[in-house]
Amino acid sequence: MQTVHTISDLRAALGGAGRCAFVPTMGNLHDGHLALVRQAKAHGLPVVASIFVNRLQFAPHEDFDRYPRTLARDSELLAAQGCDLVFAPDEAQMYPVPQTYKLHPDPALADMLEGHFRPGFFVGVCTVVMKLFQCVQPALAVFGKKDYQQLMVIRHMVEQFALPIRIDAAETTRAADGLALSSRNGYLSAAERDEAVALSRALRELADRYRAGVATLAELESQAIAGLTARGWKPDYLTVRRRANLLPPPEGDNAPMVVLGAARIGATRLIDNLEF
Repeated sequence: MQTVHTISDLRAALGGAGRCAFVPTMGNLHDGHLALVRQAKAHGLPVVASIFVNRLQFAPHEDFDRYPRTLARDSELLAAQGCDLVFAPDEAQMYPVPQTYKLHPDPALADMLEGHFRPGFFVGVCTVVMKLFQCVQPALAVFGKKDYQQLMVIRHMVEQFALPIRIDAAETTRAADGLALSSRNGYLSAAERDEAVALSRALRELADRYRAGVATLAELESQAIAGLTARGWKPDYLTVRRRANLLPPPEGDNAPMVVLGAARIGATRLIDNLEF
């Protein structure tokens, strides 16, 4: 496996390889990331993974400075999965001048849920992903469903800019107890880790109660938030949305749904979702 740190070296390495499959990451890899690499590998194309902690998607009060940088370990894990090339630029390489040109996604999709609680987040995501796409020029890219809204935003970006890139969605990888794997799980204390599975359980219960029609959606969401709050969490949202557009479903809607949640336990903010 080859590792490059500059855009010029990346392009030189890819020059004779043809189109590739791409897995963008911020490093600090876990089994969920490696599942994305395996899914990319299954297409029979050279696989490129990027490792770059993108400052643009962090608010000033968030964890950019303490986000773990573990390139040596990440490289070993990627090599074991058959990754062909790692692109690991630093900030000076990705943003040699201030990134004043930024990509603003449709606010109808990007300003709700994560975009509401993390203003500017999807501007940072879209800007860096577009830039990475221009650097790598992949035939396909793999993103995980755990970041459900992000996946939708990226799909719409690719569609509206007519990018010749197929976006593959990978199912969320979970621990044995159901907790969605996340790099931020490493921030949890032992007690918080034991409690963290309550988020996925609350989402499952909300989905079940919605299907059973035991109360209005607003009542069910309030009850789910109150339940997590009583356990010491600080929820941002637990909600049922239509998969097609992430809008709240009208009463009696039988379209495919997704239940999404974001909540803070201690100092760590976790997100999760379940399709139903």
